[in-house]
Amino acid sequence: QVQLVESGGGLVQAGASLRLSCAASGRTISSYVMGWFRQAPGKEREFVAAINWGGSSTNYASSVKGRFTISRDNAKNTVYLQMNSLKPEDTAAYVCAASKNWRVVTRSNEYDYWGQGTQVTVSG
Repeated sequence: QVQLVESGGGLVQAGASLRLSCAASGRTISSYVMGWFRQAPGKEREFVAAINWGGSSTNYASSVKGRFTISRDNAKNTVYLQMNSLKPEDTAAYVCAASKNWRVVTRSNEYDYWGQGTQVTVSG
């Protein structure tokens, strides 16, 4: 089992930056694809970004490409999401997930473990 705990969310103004962290425990995540998803009130969960085990391959939703950067530190068993130039439409609960898949996958049903999420609110 892998336990995931997110942190770093908060209330910021449009244009600001935040860095989310996802700390894993129970098992090393070095062999897992790691992803970030988000869910706004009344909306479905959507893919944000994912990274392969070594960090050499990433994938981003078109809505965040160029503004968000996913990274990982396997020695610290932690994944990060650097979010720059935040917009009000980025407001959501951000959730970290781990996948046993060998590809950088983007669908939520391809992920095996989930965190509880951290809230990001961007005021306009």
